[in-house]
Amino acid sequence: MSGLQRAANIPELRKRLAFTIIMLAVYRIGVQIPTPGINGEALASFFQKNAGTIFGMFNMFSGGALNHFSIFALGIMPYISASIIIQLLTVVIPQLEALSKEGEAGKRKITQYTRYGTVVLSIIQGLFIAMGLEGMPAPGGESIVLNPGIQFQLMTMITLTSGTAFIMWLGEQMTERGIGNGISLIIFAGIVSRGPSALINSIQLIKAGNFAVFFIPILSDNLMRNGK
Repeated sequence: MSGLQRAANIPELRKRLAFTIIMLAVYRIGVQIPTPGINGEALASFFQKNAGTIFGMFNMFSGGALNHFSIFALGIMPYISASIIIQLLTVVIPQLEALSKEGEAGKRKITQYTRYGTVVLSIIQGLFIAMGLEGMPAPGGESIVLNPGIQFQLMTMITLTSGTAFIMWLGEQMTERGIGNGISLIIFAGIVSRGPSALINSIQLIKAGNFAVFFIPILSDNLMRNGK
């Protein structure tokens, strides 16, 4: 019997694998739920025109959620940004540095700060994205936002922040009760779902100088550190 077959006969491993698959399925379902107030056709034509730019990169990491502006449009990027910021702050803030050396208790505290940072960044990004969409015409000249105004901005900010918070929760649940690092799996699932288009878009970004090759191992290393 091979090692893979023996692993499949372990009840705990099967349970963790099934949980991971279910959580990834929930994530992919959420990617298909659009944010209200958006002209989907106009937004799709905009991303089609800008597939080889930085917009394409963010759409790739969001698993296509940004392409039709779903509730998961921000993806997990605010969490990654917050994690990087917290890690940098541990170098310059003695209190955070002391926390990082306190073992499991300190790690939980830093994780809590990362969650707060994720929400703050999501609120800021969600608001600016909503404001940007209001002034962004599609290639055909039609408006991407159906009803611009403060109501749309607030609704979009709340929706996108809630979506990112939910993705963060899914990732943490997969890390704790599933297999591997949940955040890394979510990013991987998003990129894989884009298939060949994600690879082509990455090559276009590298050629254009918008996406440095060394960014990939740095991002992976950061995610693995957060998963330990």
